[in-house]
Amino acid sequence: MNKNIGNADRILRAVFAVVVAALYIGNLITGTVAIILGLLAVILFLTSAMGFCPLYFLFKFTTMKKSAS
Repeated sequence: MNKNIGNADRILRAVFAVVVAALYIGNLITGTVAIILGLLAVILFLTSAMGFCPLYFLFKFTTMKKSAS
């Protein structure tokens, strides 16, 4: 499994997950919205941690910088 998520993409995904968690803990989001955003945040956090996004792989997309070889 090759990484296909660049550093900026990984940081944005992690920040989104932390913001959603803070909103949930602060009771600013509840109900269905909290569930949907929570699931999205977990998925984005996991893909950020792994550096691999299955959807990027499926569509042959990457946010990794090209190496100078």
